Amino acid sequence: MTDARETAPAEDRRKSPQSQDAEDLSVTRGTEPVPLLEPREGIPPVIADAEALDRVVQAFRAGSGPVAIDAERASGYRYGQRAYLIQLRRAGAGSTLIDPVGCPDLTSLGEAIADAEWVLHAATQDLPCLAELGMRPSRLFDTELAGRIAGFPRVGLGAMVENVLGLTLEKGHSAVDWSTRPLPEPWLRYAALDVEVLVELRDRLERVLEEQGKLEWALEEFAAIAAAPTPAPRTDPWRRTSGMHKVRRRRQLATVRELWLTRDRIAQHRDVSPGRVLPDAAIVAAALAMPADVQALQAVPGFAPRGQRRTLEQWQAAVDRARALPEAELPPISAAHDGPPPPRAWADKDPVAAGRLTAARAAVAELSERLNVPAENLMTPELVRRVAWAPPTPAGEAEIGAALSALGARDWQVGLVAPVLAKAFAEAPASRDTSGS
Repeated sequence: MTDARETAPAEDRRKSPQSQDAEDLSVTRGTEPVPLLEPREGIPPVIADAEALDRVVQAFRAGSGPVAIDAERASGYRYGQRAYLIQLRRAGAGSTLIDPVGCPDLTSLGEAIADAEWVLHAATQDLPCLAELGMRPSRLFDTELAGRIAGFPRVGLGAMVENVLGLTLEKGHSAVDWSTRPLPEPWLRYAALDVEVLVELRDRLERVLEEQGKLEWALEEFAAIAAAPTPAPRTDPWRRTSGMHKVRRRRQLATVRELWLTRDRIAQHRDVSPGRVLPDAAIVAAALAMPADVQALQAVPGFAPRGQRRTLEQWQAAVDRARALPEAELPPISAAHDGPPPPRAWADKDPVAAGRLTAARAAVAELSERLNVPAENLMTPELVRRVAWAPPTPAGEAEIGAALSALGARDWQVGLVAPVLAKAFAEAPASRDTSGS
């Protein structure tokens, strides 16, 4: 598992009862953490055939309690986000490592543990690749999200295990190419250790959440993650090319699109990460330069080392397709969306809404500080923007709460945030002098 993104410590944050609870949970204050070097039962063999998988299924069906689960992908090396190793641990069954290349259908395992609580760290990262294998939880406990709600300043798995359990995990293999076969023993040891103490971490976090009065909040979040449908494919994924802000003309945008789609086809065919086929920076550079031929393309940064004539011709063909498109078929400068405009444009488009948004952000930030819960977990910033741009009429607590619920906010979020937004909207300036006087 790639260690989840950690939030930076807020050293000057005012200490609240909730934050003090999280700090008191740390068992490492004044003591040295103990390295976790070996799985309790040793490194389990890698399960890679149907017969061995059947034995694992029976063992985990007979086990008891929650199931710790992790998945290793080959992000940055292979195309897509498929899993290349699955790790599980359950009381009575021990730990197991499963090779999804040899066992591409894990539906029977998913059914065997369907009634158990699944314990994952940063669940939304692993659930899509588990679903591809036929494994979907009915309920789960996310230790990374639990750490956020509990107020821990650093919520990566290594930091949580160290701060909560007083153990250190070796994280040196988090970014390796997990599609490698055979997998080296140190990597397998690392993978097995990632689920070794996950249930213990879950139990400790449950206690602190209960002490803080936040357990029901966390359980509601976990239920929402488990019940979430498979996300729809992203519209115009090429617009997420790094450096797109430099591209200002529609024909240049079309060039980015054609190069991105060409790269994606090549990457999928080769089963390699798109960035290894052609960096984003090279795509943007070519779109800005609009080279007229292969010789001109070779002068564009990022293309000169890729000097095989056939490969260069593919990229140049993409540029030529964009150059030949009729004006009516060029992509718009901005992607179509049904939400409010970017916040930077609010002051010009609707100064009153801009005032509401400023007041709303300040109110949510103050609530975040008081409860020691990250603002983005209290309420998704997109939902705050939507309600600030088009508030209900009247904009009372009940009406704002109903609007947030309709947008997908959970009950605990609505109960906490709707009152502060109603107050913020009521106190925001009704108009703003934009004359400059």
